[in-house]
Amino acid sequence: MPTISTRVPEDLEAELEEYLESERLDRSTAVRKLLSEGLDEWRRERALDRFTDGEVSLTKAADLAGVSVWEFADLVEEADDAWVSADHLEADLDDL
Repeated sequence: MPTISTRVPEDLEAELEEYLESERLDRSTAVRKLLSEGLDEWRRERALDRFTDGEVSLTKAADLAGVSVWEFADLVEEADDAWVSADHLEADLDDL
C-alpha cells in the first residue's frame, strides 16, 4: 500500500483527533476512511455535474458515481435539478 503524507493546519489536526476518539480509530485508518468518503462524494458530485450539464446519460452518470441508477436518480432529486429531457431520455434508451 503506498504512503501519502501531508501537512495540515493545527485546527484540522484537532478535528482529526476528535474524530479518532469518537470513532475509536487509529490515525491511518481514520485518514483512509475520510479520504475514501471524500473521494466518493467528489465522484458523485462530478457525475451529477456532468449529468446536469447534459454531458452524460443517467446510466453513465450513475456508473461514474459508483451507484445504482436508482440511487443516482435520488441524488438528482435531492440536488433539485431538472433531469428529464428528450436528450437524456434518448441517451438512456440507447444505453439500455
